[in-house]
Amino acid sequence: MMTPAEISRRLDRILLKVAKPGRYVGGEVNITVKDWDAATTRLAVIFPDIYDIGVSNVGLKILYDQVNQRDDALAERAYAPWVDMEALMREYDIPLYSLESFHPLGQFDILAFTLPYETLYTNTLNIIDLAHVPVRSSERDMSHPLVIAGGHATMNPEPMHAFIDAFAIGEGEEIIHDVINTWQAAKADGLTRDEAMRRLAKIQGLYVPSLYEAFYQEDGTLEKIITLAPEAANPVVKRLVAKLPPPPTKFIVPNIEVVHNRVSVEIMRGCTRGCRFCHAGMITRPVRERTVEEVVQAADEAIHASGFEELALLSLSSSDYGNILELVTAVGEKFGGKHLNVSLPSLRIESVSIDLMEKLKDRRSGGFTLAPEAATERMRRIINKFIPDEEIINTTREIYARGWTTLKLYFMIGHPSETLEDVQAIADLAKRVIAEGRKVAGWKVKLNVGVSTFVPKSQTPFQWVSVDTREQIQAKQALLRRELHPDRNIKLSLTDHEDTLLEAWLSRGDRRMAEVVYTAWQHGAKFDAWQEHRTFIGWMKAFEEHGLDMVFYTHRQRRTDEIFPWDHITAAVRKNFLFQDFRMSLEGEIRIDCRLQCFACGILPTFSNVRREHPGEGWKCPDVKSPPRRVELELPVAGD
Repeated sequence: MMTPAEISRRLDRILLKVAKPGRYVGGEVNITVKDWDAATTRLAVIFPDIYDIGVSNVGLKILYDQVNQRDDALAERAYAPWVDMEALMREYDIPLYSLESFHPLGQFDILAFTLPYETLYTNTLNIIDLAHVPVRSSERDMSHPLVIAGGHATMNPEPMHAFIDAFAIGEGEEIIHDVINTWQAAKADGLTRDEAMRRLAKIQGLYVPSLYEAFYQEDGTLEKIITLAPEAANPVVKRLVAKLPPPPTKFIVPNIEVVHNRVSVEIMRGCTRGCRFCHAGMITRPVRERTVEEVVQAADEAIHASGFEELALLSLSSSDYGNILELVTAVGEKFGGKHLNVSLPSLRIESVSIDLMEKLKDRRSGGFTLAPEAATERMRRIINKFIPDEEIINTTREIYARGWTTLKLYFMIGHPSETLEDVQAIADLAKRVIAEGRKVAGWKVKLNVGVSTFVPKSQTPFQWVSVDTREQIQAKQALLRRELHPDRNIKLSLTDHEDTLLEAWLSRGDRRMAEVVYTAWQHGAKFDAWQEHRTFIGWMKAFEEHGLDMVFYTHRQRRTDEIFPWDHITAAVRKNFLFQDFRMSLEGEIRIDCRLQCFACGILPTFSNVRREHPGEGWKCPDVKSPPRRVELELPVAGD
């Protein structure tokens, strides 16, 4: 296999021929370079998109930090090369390599992909191929790296089951060490690949797809998934970290301008709001918070180590952090006068207080973002994000009045039971918001309206519903363009319907979708998240080649008793609970924040070692039995 020195020599011949060669040379400030020969296990953490996006990924930073804390292992990074670099790498026979040491990925013991979204699947196959590793798991032996993947998209891993040896379901801080230890021992014991897979399957939260088999009914729906080895769990319960470890602080300073050039500190994990459309909110339960002191200390260390001028305090719902005012005050006192921009993504309208806005206004960066998601009170009841219209108007008025000139509002179209009147309400609400802004701040105010199209995801109450058709999406988007484009101070952003359909196929697919993914990649599909590179026709041909119906995965309402392709994977939120919540949505019934009342979703009995978000305060939950090894459902029969 090619040496790092030979890779460097060949790179010298091609780097000046590509855009942004800084993506491919490594050597950044704060990278970790360890002795290759001294490490027992060498792991490559891989984000399957370009450097500009992947270098900022929080999950990759966590794994990089965790592994490099070990004396017996090292972690190095790799990203997807852009199309110009890939063409030259293939022409000059350069395998994909790590940025720290320039070793080919094929020389690593473990290749660890992070998959936060489904449109990275074909890039993942492309990277495995560029690493000169067999793309299909069944074609690898112990001479090849172990290929693992984690991230939110792996809560339905089936469309990638043929290519990934093992999926880390849930949170990665602890399971990555179990995988390293087990793989080390398997190689030391001289196990075969099959024997090593069975040993890996014993790790809680690790899904080894080769140890399972799927059977289908005549109508194409899943009949059952069985295990092929006693080591394989059914269901595979997600891995969860009871107490968040210290966040990474040695932030890599990129060679080029990237999407998020900033320090990011996760202040809280999990969410208790129960929005029915929200995949992340359901699969990251329960809430765990870091202390104010820990967050401020981590931010201080990271800023001093990197020199970044922006700090992002990350969580699914930043303003639900228990001590948010204290945190913002502490950050202001610590970094006052240092020209540091502070951002709080994911602020909730109903929890954005006047005090918080006052604290933020002297450290504001750009716009202020809120996510109503729907524009009528009826729709907000359906999605369980109920906020009265007047509260939205009052909050946005206060934001404009406190000096923000740009406000961003995020909505979705395509929620269950949505009508064109509900879509019209998005335009009407946007017009009201900017009109109120002009009353208090004049004609300089701007409003950015982002409208995505809803895709029902696994492990959520809406997993039973269908996706809007192409015609429905286009009609709703045409209405919004017609209503909002005349106002030059309103910028409307919409999701292309092809993006929506592709995401729906991949996120709701079963094992048969793996062949579609493989064929689409062979036909040139990659960078599917980039509209200019997506080959939608290639995907349609791949479906046709394998005799699968696209409508089956997208526009079909699921039966109430249907077995889903992902039912053997669980985030520990019971399917009965999700179905009950779905039925409540049909009646417009809401659930309050489960910090105020526990609804026995199943998460707490499963993880009884997890403490409440504030130290010393135990969780209170009804006496609900932990889920059995096999999930028993009490759902209505079809047609109920």
